[in-house]
Amino acid sequence: MKENRETTIYDIARDLGISPSTVSRALKKHPGIKKETQRRVREAAKKMGYRHNKFASSLRLNKTHTLGVIVPKLNSYFMATAIAGIQNVANKYGYSIIISQSQENEKKEAEQVVTLYNSRVDGLLVSLAYNTNSLNHFELLLNKGIPLVFFDRVFECKGCTRVVIDNNKAGYEIVSHLISQGCRRIMYVGGNLLRNVYTERLNGYKRALEDNGLAFEDSLVIINSLSEKDGEDVGKQILKMKKRPDAVFAANDTTAVSVIMTLKQAGLSVPEDIAVAGFNNEPISRIVQPNLTTVDYPSYEIGELATETLIKKLNSEKYANPLIVILDHKLIIRESTLRKNSFKDE
Repeated sequence: MKENRETTIYDIARDLGISPSTVSRALKKHPGIKKETQRRVREAAKKMGYRHNKFASSLRLNKTHTLGVIVPKLNSYFMATAIAGIQNVANKYGYSIIISQSQENEKKEAEQVVTLYNSRVDGLLVSLAYNTNSLNHFELLLNKGIPLVFFDRVFECKGCTRVVIDNNKAGYEIVSHLISQGCRRIMYVGGNLLRNVYTERLNGYKRALEDNGLAFEDSLVIINSLSEKDGEDVGKQILKMKKRPDAVFAANDTTAVSVIMTLKQAGLSVPEDIAVAGFNNEPISRIVQPNLTTVDYPSYEIGELATETLIKKLNSEKYANPLIVILDHKLIIRESTLRKNSFKDE
């Protein structure tokens, strides 16, 4: 019967008549081992089906060179692009990544923390679920000294690092732009206020109204899941209002585009009747007509920077302390809000 056990360096050493330590060093291309010996060892290893036991090495070194990543959902342009940035930096430094999604659910997020802990990840990158109300499930990692970096959707906590943009400032800039175009009754459509990104964008909206002498109205704030269907519902709600808003600021592009489509189907003109702005600068913002005013949120860069930060925390005590890293954003002005000025895509 065929033997099913793994080939070891001892088997290669026995076959070639050399010591196991010579085999080990040859496989690592140690300069003290002759090139011819390295060649013979590699050929024998290939012929005998040898596989490097990464798990055993990780136990000896107490490192797996694996990073865990938890995101709310994978079918999001923003998150998919952020993960591409994470993967790029992880590969650059020789790390593998394990990706999981919470599906916007705190309980699933907590289960994934345990799974990744048991997978012996060296560190964890997290963008929080929609309804996460506590960070208790991350204590398992923090108590073991496993570094944790939050990005985009973050939570302030002892020992945690956050990588974000200034969402308050971005919200302020969008609403100020709408006001500069003559809009005075501006609706805000945002997500769960447990999440920093939506609270801060709302606060920027309020601040811009106040600075421009406009009253804040609770009736013009809508909190939902920011889906395409939610955007359609918002558009239908606007159509039924006796006193309609003259502008809508939605906290993501998907919802903003859906609002535009619903209003246009009802015969309204964007931006002449109602101006619409979104957030994230996703590809759909350049396809919809009129093109959507939005905020360029550098998702690829935020993934890269979050990973760079985590790896620095893993490899240097200098970066052990928690910090907040803020990336630059950019207001992209397009036709969906331009009432007074000529087209300007900045």
